[in-house]
Amino acid sequence: MKGSIISGAIHGFLAVALGAFGAHALKGVLDDYGVGIWDTAIQYQMFHASALLVVGILMSSKLLGPSKQLKWAAICMNMGIIFFTGSLLVLAISGIGILGAITPIGGVFFLVGWILLILSALKHKN
Repeated sequence: MKGSIISGAIHGFLAVALGAFGAHALKGVLDDYGVGIWDTAIQYQMFHASALLVVGILMSSKLLGPSKQLKWAAICMNMGIIFFTGSLLVLAISGIGILGAITPIGGVFFLVGWILLILSALKHKN
């Protein structure tokens, strides 16, 4: 529970900081294509930072409670941020196209995380 909330808060903080960095420090560095990649990376990071906060809250014993599915959902969302957002940020700055091959790995982690969240809610006995 605590780990998911902390990691969500860290990723949220980084999304705001990196978004501002991209908008200001990289304003004249990135072309329109690079800006689009950067913005997509930050947007997905913030979506999943928020999802990590929700997962952490759902782990409360008053809601769904701690479960393996929620723990793994948080792990997958963290890995998705690292692979998806990380590869896109480096791609935007470097232009190394092969990094685009790593991005879908992060997308799969995101999808698995959402599926695990669904399964956790379905398995909850209320």
